[in-house]
Amino acid sequence: MFEHDADEPVLVLTEEQCWSLLERTKHGRLATAVGGAVDIFPVNFGLLEKCIYLRTAPGEKLAALTVHDSVAFEADGILSDEAWSVVVHGNAHQLQTSAEIELARSSGVSPWIPTAKESWVKIEVKHISGRHFRLGEQPETY
Repeated sequence: MFEHDADEPVLVLTEEQCWSLLERTKHGRLATAVGGAVDIFPVNFGLLEKCIYLRTAPGEKLAALTVHDSVAFEADGILSDEAWSVVVHGNAHQLQTSAEIELARSSGVSPWIPTAKESWVKIEVKHISGRHFRLGEQPETY
């Protein structure tokens, strides 16, 4: 899927490749910034129509999205000889209507732990980028 130049261990991914990688995982990190404080939250997620869906409980994450809807989202994968990272910038908002929530349910997101997560969040993606890495030893520079 990824074709690096022979001497290039880092490959800049296309948008299509980024979305394909996000479709293969269900966990990532949501970054929020409110009042000069940045927080990062591990989350599981679902995708639908190039939007990211989360379920959460009331707390810091949901409060941060209410105050400032601009977010970053990151997901990655690491294998023995390769790794990748996809970063999304967008706007997040809590879903309010039953129609919005029903659509979000079809994204497949489901809580991993047995706690009530009745708040639904949609991230509307404004920008997506990614990198694929061929892992190996650092070249010596003398």
